[in-house]
Amino acid sequence: MDEKIYKAFESNCNGELKQIIISNSTNVEEVAKVKIRPVLIKQELLFQVTEYRGTKVFHENDTKEELLRKLDRWFNGLLKQVEIKSLTAQTNILISKKGTVTVKVKKEPNQVKQMITITEHDRKKQYILQEGTPVPFMQDLGVMSSEGKIIRAKYDKYKQINRFLEFIEDVLPNFDKDKVVNIIDFGCGKSYLTFAMYYYLHEMMGYNINITGLDLKDDVIKTCNDLRDRYGYENLQFLHGDIADYEGCDHVDMVVTLHACNTATDYALYKANKWGAKVILSVPCCQHEINRQIQCEELNFALKYGLIKERMSALITDSLRSNILEMLGYKVQVLEFIDMEHTPKNILLRAVKKPNQVSRAWNEKAARKVKESLDYLHVKSTLYELVNQEREN
Repeated sequence: MDEKIYKAFESNCNGELKQIIISNSTNVEEVAKVKIRPVLIKQELLFQVTEYRGTKVFHENDTKEELLRKLDRWFNGLLKQVEIKSLTAQTNILISKKGTVTVKVKKEPNQVKQMITITEHDRKKQYILQEGTPVPFMQDLGVMSSEGKIIRAKYDKYKQINRFLEFIEDVLPNFDKDKVVNIIDFGCGKSYLTFAMYYYLHEMMGYNINITGLDLKDDVIKTCNDLRDRYGYENLQFLHGDIADYEGCDHVDMVVTLHACNTATDYALYKANKWGAKVILSVPCCQHEINRQIQCEELNFALKYGLIKERMSALITDSLRSNILEMLGYKVQVLEFIDMEHTPKNILLRAVKKPNQVSRAWNEKAARKVKESLDYLHVKSTLYELVNQEREN
């Protein structure tokens, strides 16, 4: 490794560091990209190293010495470009095909030299869509300025979009980067998260994807397609249609359904399983079905209060959906998701198909338990009825 590279890292790995990005890999399966940022853990300055290897992401918190020892592996013909940003300067390193190292340092004008204030490990979250990198749809949303600065009044929305992308980041190992990933977004609405998903998967991570957004509002669909054309997102389309009746494909890798009202969520989950979706991300909304039916003497002490009955019914609905998905061969997590409109609808169901499970998988033991729960509460579930009918046919 060239001594100039070592000196650049040695002199910048301190409290003045903002971020280091190492890229231009010759072997993306070994290491595609590396991101480094300072963190303070138990009052010790460490450096969070994020390595992107193929479709997987690995995180480690290193001391400065541990970080410097990794340079030999990264710069032994593997990675060819470095960008180091600190409070006082930006350093760019380029390595030619012949191994010639060029280092350029640009001082930041009008910067007051000071140490970065770092609190604890979770002091300031490093988001997937980082401030300072202009993103067209974020600008149209009013979240970013033309320079990539986050508009203070829109910071909550900025966090919400990034939270959604984190859910997707976690499931990337389920997709083959060498194949087209087909995604359906049911009830896409204004499609802020649909555009975010496309930008992250295609523009940032390099996946070959096809995304279809589906909604019932013609004006919304037209606006979204106009924006798609403006951004040049060729493999993104928006269609007018209903979840229950949509038959536009026979195989999907991921289904996203955010705020599909009442049983529309059930139809989306049913279709996802029918198409063999590897991943489902669902934020249910307006769970009226169980609320209208539920009758359980043992729970009358709570159900006699309208507000409590409504909330219990919503939780029971999503619990039943989660158990039904597990019955169908999915591993399900119930996660907290801050809603775009700041409503109480903040539960996200993330379901990932277990290895070697097919779309028509059916766990008899789990199915019996679901049926027992439905009978106990004297309710019917649209999702259960749909998948049971599919199995019988």
